[in-house]
Amino acid sequence: MWSSLFRTLTDARLGTARSIFIVLCLAGVGFLLYVLLHLISDSKRGMRKTVNYGSRRRMLPFGNKNRENHMDSPSSSLSPAPKHEKSRGRKPVSRWPLAILLLLLVPGVRAQDPPKNADSATITQLRQELDALRSQVAVLTLRLNKLENSSPGEPASSTAPVSRSEIRNAVPASTPTAQVMHAFQGSASEPGSFLRDTTFNVLLDGYYEYNFNSPVGRVNLLRPYDVSSNSFSLNQAAIVIEHAPNVEEGRRFGVRVDLQYGQATETLQGSAANELRPQVYRNLFQAYGTYVAPVGSGLTIDFGKWASSLGLEGNYTKDQFNYSRSYFFNFLPFYHMGFRAGYNLTPKVNLTYWLVNGAQQMEDFNGFKSQAFIFTLKPASTVSWNVNYYFGQEQRDVVAVLNPGIPTEPTQPGLPAVPIIPTPNGREHIFDTYLSWNATPNLTFAGEFDYVINRYFSTSAPGHVMGGALYLHRTLTPRTALSARTEYLSDRGGLFSGTTQALKETTLTFDYKLADGFLARWEWRRDFSNQPFFLSSQTGVLSNNQNTASLGLVWWFGQKQGSW
Repeated sequence: MWSSLFRTLTDARLGTARSIFIVLCLAGVGFLLYVLLHLISDSKRGMRKTVNYGSRRRMLPFGNKNRENHMDSPSSSLSPAPKHEKSRGRKPVSRWPLAILLLLLVPGVRAQDPPKNADSATITQLRQELDALRSQVAVLTLRLNKLENSSPGEPASSTAPVSRSEIRNAVPASTPTAQVMHAFQGSASEPGSFLRDTTFNVLLDGYYEYNFNSPVGRVNLLRPYDVSSNSFSLNQAAIVIEHAPNVEEGRRFGVRVDLQYGQATETLQGSAANELRPQVYRNLFQAYGTYVAPVGSGLTIDFGKWASSLGLEGNYTKDQFNYSRSYFFNFLPFYHMGFRAGYNLTPKVNLTYWLVNGAQQMEDFNGFKSQAFIFTLKPASTVSWNVNYYFGQEQRDVVAVLNPGIPTEPTQPGLPAVPIIPTPNGREHIFDTYLSWNATPNLTFAGEFDYVINRYFSTSAPGHVMGGALYLHRTLTPRTALSARTEYLSDRGGLFSGTTQALKETTLTFDYKLADGFLARWEWRRDFSNQPFFLSSQTGVLSNNQNTASLGLVWWFGQKQGSW
């Protein structure tokens, strides 16, 4: 019992309360020892017994060895002390309370002297706790350094993520690996770590544009996004949620979902020309899951719907040089549904393979799976070059059911069951390449070249699209920039515009960043053709050019850094 009491009092987890309690116990023990010594001293003086042997008195000490012999003697008797001696001296004290007190104190004293192996175990435990504290301090130091070194435009976060390799380098080498990983896991598994690694992002993109042709219906032709003239318009409102994989932190999977609303939605996934049921997926721009397989440097596998990387330009205006999009952005595929797998062959060469339903087909309408090989080359830190080849069958083999009503078959509405006879079997081939070069931190050049050939039947005359675009982007100040684009597209057989013609456009864009996450863009653009093609103010009268001036306003916020 006393040993367990000692262990409880000396438990290191009691902290300051333990120290105070031990001091009080020691003071109590000291007091008891003082009382004991005092009693013993008194007993030596006052506990001498008077023994009568006839007429003679003899004082026998309590502790004398011959005491028992005298007590056992038949002639011995204990005479009580006279009354006058009781008043002068002290009352004799019984030896039994003293014996009981000694029995109580001895185990307690022994309990305060723990064995040597207990001291060794305590020291080992203290060392382990010290190593754990060092690891935790290293994690906190790394986080603090990241916060101090972050740029002013980046959102501050009190839970800056720290990788395993950073912790290994920061913690002293003498610290056991288990303690290092414990510190890391404690950092990664604290409340809210999942949300900390998930980015929630919002973008709002609107514009006003004026077409100097004053076209009938206020329509801008060959524009994928800025389609309206003389109208305040909402290009798109987008929500991007991403939980990206991070192999260094032991997370090999990820998910991304992009929701989109506005005029851009009708262009990207609202057309029945390429979708069997566009209304089902209209607001879902991207939705895919990722897994990084432990193969070599890491094989990244995606499944779902994802934005196409054919062509230089992308969906989100904040990441583009210009407000309006090029002809080739409008012509090449916007998205794909299926599998893609990417692998870094070398630190400067990446190969990605696609196996998809087709170009902009959430639901395959011909049963033929299209494929692509995407090469990304980085010969220098300032140069990025993509070489892409895509091929497949892009003609539908069933009759579309537009605006479906009550199902005609025991299945979902809109799924076609009437085949096209004869079945189209032509193929489409796309060769696409683009290159960007950061000549200086404030000056970027880019170029794109595309060649596309498509046949409706394998024996049909092909349609051809060939051309390219050149870009220049100059950062003037931290808040202002100037961009220019010139483009040429040869549309033979009307594969892009429905008319055989040579299309050209030039665009000049001025950026002013009013604040972080708020961008204003002024743009002048001229489209022209070698054929009368663009709408004018008179019905049935076409023009060979189209001039527009626009103001675009873009807001965005979220934890995702860089391009979306």
